[in-house]
Amino acid sequence: MRTKFLDMKVRLTILLSMTVLLGFSQSNTDMKSHYEAYYKAMKSQGDVNGVISALTHLNVIAPSKQRTDTLAFVYANNNQHIQALNTIGIEKNEADSDLAIQVKAISLKAINQPKRALEQFEILNKRSPNAYLAYELADLKIQTGDNEGAMTDIEAGLAEVQEGMTYAFYERQQPYEVSLKAALLHLKGLAQYNTDRSNIDAAIATIDEALALEPNFNLASLSKQALESRKGSGEKKEE
Repeated sequence: MRTKFLDMKVRLTILLSMTVLLGFSQSNTDMKSHYEAYYKAMKSQGDVNGVISALTHLNVIAPSKQRTDTLAFVYANNNQHIQALNTIGIEKNEADSDLAIQVKAISLKAINQPKRALEQFEILNKRSPNAYLAYELADLKIQTGDNEGAMTDIEAGLAEVQEGMTYAFYERQQPYEVSLKAALLHLKGLAQYNTDRSNIDAAIATIDEALALEPNFNLASLSKQALESRKGSGEKKEE
């Protein structure tokens, strides 16, 4: 009698467990469908916070590398760079998707981590080199002291740049765009100065080329003023 009771108890436990698991599976499917619909609605309405919420819930319910990359991209595109990096990490990983590497590169640059950002831009450039990536690489190499490497990237960029390509700058309250060629020439002038500070005239002449293309290029104007000031003070070599 006791054995029969125990057998029944075991069967009941199994039955209840199966019922719970079936209910959880059904609930999980319903929640996934709900958040997929919610994601589409938020996306169509342009609600960034809603999109982030939907993707986060979907990742908890059904983890996906592609969805994680998309979530990180949404964060980065909304200037939430720390959140973007917390989502996908900062490690150099050659197996990452183009989107993940792009997010890491942009976000690391935005939070002033030029060496780490450079690693990510280099991976992108190996996969699909172009004038924009050449600019990013040169800019970061100047920041990290590799002026020779920067010059190589600048020349590569100038060889690839096409009419109509522009680059945006945000150092003023009102962002503005200039031609990518002018932006590359500005970097070239800076790299020339950093390489040979006794020849300020060559650097100024190159920046003048950039200003000839884009007279309202504010950053280039500031760089030229700084170089002329150093020339006027009699600077001949790096301190």
